[in-house]
Amino acid sequence: MTDPSSHRPLLGIFWMLVTGFCFLAVTALVKYMGPRLPSAEAAFIRYAFGLVFLLPAIGTLLRARPTRRQWSLFGLRGLCHALGVILWFFAMPRISISELTALNYLAPIYVTIGAALFLGEKLAARRIIAVLMGLTGAAIILRPGFREVSPGHLAMLAAAVVLAGSYLLAKVLADEVRPAIVVGMMSIFVTIGLAPFALPVWIAPTATELMLLATVAVFATAGHYTMTLAFAVAPVTVTQPVTFLQLVWATALGAVAFAEPVDIWVVLGGFVILGSVTFITWREAMLKREITPIKYQTKV
Repeated sequence: MTDPSSHRPLLGIFWMLVTGFCFLAVTALVKYMGPRLPSAEAAFIRYAFGLVFLLPAIGTLLRARPTRRQWSLFGLRGLCHALGVILWFFAMPRISISELTALNYLAPIYVTIGAALFLGEKLAARRIIAVLMGLTGAAIILRPGFREVSPGHLAMLAAAVVLAGSYLLAKVLADEVRPAIVVGMMSIFVTIGLAPFALPVWIAPTATELMLLATVAVFATAGHYTMTLAFAVAPVTVTQPVTFLQLVWATALGAVAFAEPVDIWVVLGGFVILGSVTFITWREAMLKREITPIKYQTKV
């Protein structure tokens, strides 16, 4: 929670708006790049570029002395996150931007379920209702039996599950080591975890693809940084509603830049999921807990 004396809600809202634009840029760039590169290779190149941003923290990482158990958790988290990123890169060229954005919000729902199953979190009746609302929102988007559920949709559903596992492991590690180490180790282990998937399917990337993935790394890093700035100056109850705009922007971008038809069911389902996530996040803030992540935007 932020210090009440440092609350600057308008500044927090501004940084959250910037965050939304950064993550929307990430999605648009990957969509524009298309599916020529295998998803594992594209994800590996993006994270390899992202390692550059770890250079200022290299001293902190070298001084860290994790236990054998913590090394195992870092490795397991890296594998989970690597699989999630591969699935995200696979889904992006195959479904609309609005669908990907809406389904991306499912991760906190799965985290809430996982926290109850594996971390002993209690699910009160209101949180159970919120979880069911989120799953209902996903059903509204996918409408199985009324429309084709493509491999891209299934990939995003699976991505939300494994990314939820990554966040649960981050919660365990954050209770034991410094946050900077958790973040830095994730970047290193995700890059390592992506390598075995990327190398067997490697094809030579073009200069344009390398430039696009480098720009993705810049926008993704900037988005996570500006999100941190937003949370530092305003409580989540102020910044959370701003994230609703990201679905609106994603729908508009898909229609204008990629000629994607506006699907009212995707928008409706997305707002149902967002309402569920907002309630869960608000409850976490009121109870001063940090199990359900509030950073549920693009995970790349």
